[in-house]
Amino acid sequence: MTRFVVVPQWQGSAASRAMRLIDGAHAVAGDLPRAATTIVDVPLEAGEELGTGVRRWGSLRRSIRAQLEAGRAPAGERTVSIGGDAGVAATAARAAVTDTAHTGSERIVVVWFAAHPGLHDTSSAPGGAYESMAARAVIDAVVPQDLPGADLPASQLILAGARAIDPHELDVASRLGVAVQQDVDPDALGAAVVALAPSAVFVHVALDVLDPAVITGIPAPEPFGVDVAALTRAIAAVGAAAPLVGGALTGFAPASPEAAVDDLGAILRIVGALA
Repeated sequence: MTRFVVVPQWQGSAASRAMRLIDGAHAVAGDLPRAATTIVDVPLEAGEELGTGVRRWGSLRRSIRAQLEAGRAPAGERTVSIGGDAGVAATAARAAVTDTAHTGSERIVVVWFAAHPGLHDTSSAPGGAYESMAARAVIDAVVPQDLPGADLPASQLILAGARAIDPHELDVASRLGVAVQQDVDPDALGAAVVALAPSAVFVHVALDVLDPAVITGIPAPEPFGVDVAALTRAIAAVGAAAPLVGGALTGFAPASPEAAVDDLGAILRIVGALA
């Protein structure tokens, strides 16, 4: 069984229409099974940095705690987090890593589909936005966090579709040993996961991995992305390599609540692949 945790978090985004992430999260929630869906109460206010170097950290920390509480699932159930900025995926991924370790299955791989990989730290992140540090937060305590468990070994993180990666992030990936695949190739991804011999996989999909021609409700689109069919094939290949223990879908910020419907068909296909 799959449980859905909807997190209308916007404070980690640097986009001009960051608050539209709230509309996007609620739009997707409307098409999820009600009995299996929990909507997290995220504070609306921006929040203070609190000396962390992370913009709006005060509210982000409260959102993280609420998401962790809502995401606790009984054994055998999968939790998929929906909505918000990529920081939502960092929280969900670290929770999955911790939960998997507690069951004795200690080798988990995180596959992170995103055009903007999120390997910055507080010294390099544009505007101190947490979403630009989100993948780094899963593997490296250099990013301030209020997240459970130990860091995931960097070699067990695979970035897929990372076509807007800057030199600093490339340096971080090389130095820490993070695998980067600019293309979304199902066979290559499946082989990369198999090579790591994991007992489980967590998959995050940031919607900017898609080509802007197939989805409009993303705040920072990048050209030359994948289509939905290729993405769902890649998720299936990853799931065939090792059991999916959880997932996240982030970055849906429609221009208006009414415009959200234009993208929901594509998004629900991806949610189905994660579930």
